[in-house]
Amino acid sequence: MKTVKQVSDLTGISVRMLHYYDEIGLLKPSEHTDVGYRLYDDEALMILQQILFYKELDIPLKEVKEMMYSPHYNIMQTLNNQKKLLILKCNRLNDLVELINKTLKGENDMSFKEFDMSEYYIALEEFKKEHEDYIIKAYGSTEKYNEFIEKCKAKESEIAKMAIDQYGSIEKYVKAMKKNLQATCASNREEQIDEFKKDCLEDRHPKLKELYKNLVSDLSKDPSSSEIQQIAKEITTIAKTDYEIFKMNAEYDYWYVIVQSFLVFPDWMNKVDQKYGVGAAKFIGEALTIYLGDYKPKLEILMQKLVSDLNKDPSSNEIQEMVKEIVDATQKINDALEIDDGENYWGYTAQQYLSESIRKRVIDKKYGNGSSKFIGEALKFYSESNQ
Repeated sequence: MKTVKQVSDLTGISVRMLHYYDEIGLLKPSEHTDVGYRLYDDEALMILQQILFYKELDIPLKEVKEMMYSPHYNIMQTLNNQKKLLILKCNRLNDLVELINKTLKGENDMSFKEFDMSEYYIALEEFKKEHEDYIIKAYGSTEKYNEFIEKCKAKESEIAKMAIDQYGSIEKYVKAMKKNLQATCASNREEQIDEFKKDCLEDRHPKLKELYKNLVSDLSKDPSSSEIQQIAKEITTIAKTDYEIFKMNAEYDYWYVIVQSFLVFPDWMNKVDQKYGVGAAKFIGEALTIYLGDYKPKLEILMQKLVSDLNKDPSSNEIQEMVKEIVDATQKINDALEIDDGENYWGYTAQQYLSESIRKRVIDKKYGNGSSKFIGEALKFYSESNQ
């Protein structure tokens, strides 16, 4: 048996902290002397060791108590898990030391893999526990959601860089991500859009199935012909009648986005072409776009206005006034959707337009060659001027 003072000397944990562990029921003494002094046996010291492992991993004491006194607590399994986590932490700290050494030597190593992303993964796991029904609907199963988390881990460095560039820190990003996930879950927007897309590809809506089949039966037809436009009208009517997401009258028009996706988003275009034949996505997109006529949501009108003359100076007052309109319109949309887009959203977005290859291809295809670079430069100047 060891007294509380002896345990304190042995472990480095203060007597006051050991008393606190006793008060909250985390570590009870093995027995007390006749005068009330605490005594600890080897089993108690083993429990204390477990607590210190958890403390080293920055796990709150409340959670430690819940885990250790759970009926499912397995000490050997816990030790193995703690070992893996401590090795990861050790490796991360070694990487951080190496990064500091490189920085001290003047090496500009823009690496983000050394930053701790554990809170990000914890948030994703918590979301799974709290919203299992939504996870199953959105991802198909919890297993597929787990695969998504593993893919995130494979891209950890990229996500960390994005988090720091757009939100200022991983901590701020995780906080915003939690808010955005809750808002997405509450609104069910993504699920509704996904439902429509699945109905298109999996023939789950009988009338849409018939209409799409008729629409792409002959891709050599003129998308503007009265026959094709009648089908486009019926598809649009069904979409805005049977799907709540397309009934919304907001600056961000989801039906317009769907129509554009047939023309500019490669992943969706490939899926549609695999379903209906090569060229089907483009044909459907053109037919629906023609039916839309001159209609465009406000944000799209502003974007087209911005890139109407790529010879202008992106930093000019005229262009910057347009950018301000785009920023204000986007902010209204994000506020309505309850989205936290980060303190440096426009600076980060500017870099995406300037350097992200997929975005550049999509934007240049939509607005003309050089559009992505022009938008990126205009947004970059705005961001730097408004920091």
